[in-house]
Amino acid sequence: MSSPITIVHLYAKEMNIYGDNGNILVLQKRLEWRGFTVEVVRVGVGDSFPKNVHIVMGGGGQDAGQQAIADDLKMKQTQLQKFADNGVPMLMICGMYQMFGKAFITADNTNIAGIGILDVTTKAESGRLVGNVCSQSDYGQLIGYENHSGRTSLGVHSKALGTVPTGQGNDGVDGTEGVRLNNVFGSYLHGPVLSKSPQFADYLLRLALDVAGDARELEPIDDALELRAAKVAVSRPR
Repeated sequence: MSSPITIVHLYAKEMNIYGDNGNILVLQKRLEWRGFTVEVVRVGVGDSFPKNVHIVMGGGGQDAGQQAIADDLKMKQTQLQKFADNGVPMLMICGMYQMFGKAFITADNTNIAGIGILDVTTKAESGRLVGNVCSQSDYGQLIGYENHSGRTSLGVHSKALGTVPTGQGNDGVDGTEGVRLNNVFGSYLHGPVLSKSPQFADYLLRLALDVAGDARELEPIDDALELRAAKVAVSRPR
C-alpha cells in the first residue's frame, strides 16, 4: 500500500471564510475517488508541520485573523520557504495570499509583515472588489467569488495566475488575478475555487504526486456537475 498523500491546511480556524475549507475537501475527494490514500493535517498557531508534506493550502480571513496569525506565520517562514524551494505546491486564498507576500497594509495604515514567499504587496482601499470572477489561466478557467478591499501589486518576479476583465482581480485596474511563483499560487477566488475549477485542482494534485514520488496517473473524473456550477457562476451578474 502506498504512503498517503498529505494535505496540510494552514490556519483552518483563523483563516476560513467563504468556503475555503472546501478546497481541501475537493483535493481529498479527487484523490480518494481515484484510489489514493489521503491524510489531511491541520496546522494552526503553535503547531508543527508533519514529517511529510505534499501540498499546502490556506484560506481567507478578516484583518483581525491576519493579525492573529502574523507572528506564528513568521515562525513558520523558514520551513514554508523550504517547501517552496523543494517544489511543494501551495494555494493561498485571499488573506493568506496577502500574508505570503511582502506586506499587507490595512486601512488604518497598520503594516502587517508578510513572509515574502510571493513577490506581492497589498494595501487596503476604501472600496471593495466583490462578485463572481471568471479568470483565464494556463490551467483552464478559474471560477470563484471575490470580496476584498486589498489591492495587490505584483513585483517584477511575479507572474499573474490569470487574467480578468478590468474592475476585478488583484487591483481592479490591470486585469490580473492572483499570482504564481514556481509552485506557489495566490488567488482572491473564494467559493471554493477548486469546486468549480477541476482542471486546476488536478494540476495541483499532479504537482503533489510528483513531490511524493508517486507516478500513478490521475484517472479521468466525470466533472459535469462541477462544470455546470461554473457555468451558473459565470452567468450571474456581479
